[in-house]
Amino acid sequence: MSNNRSNLTTCYIIAYDIPNDKRRSKVHKILCGFGKWTQYSLFECFLSKKELVLLRSKLAKHLIAEKDSVRFYPLCANCLDKVETVGGALPAEDTLFIL
Repeated sequence: MSNNRSNLTTCYIIAYDIPNDKRRSKVHKILCGFGKWTQYSLFECFLSKKELVLLRSKLAKHLIAEKDSVRFYPLCANCLDKVETVGGALPAEDTLFIL
């Protein structure tokens, strides 16, 4: 996986564990606006510092600290180049139709 993004962004692996369907759907929708859905509860997002702050702010409005967990794992450029995927198809992306 090569990094074609600007040096002003960092790749974050964002994983979430949210037991409530409504909150989980909302978190998923928010994350879709910031990155790529790669596994069921996992996103890869290239974010600037400003985008990271904005994402955390949007997520905070929908999370219950005692029940929900969202983890941000930053990857350096060297680590990003070493990412491998073994087996399994990627989750299907939502299709948008504009009429």
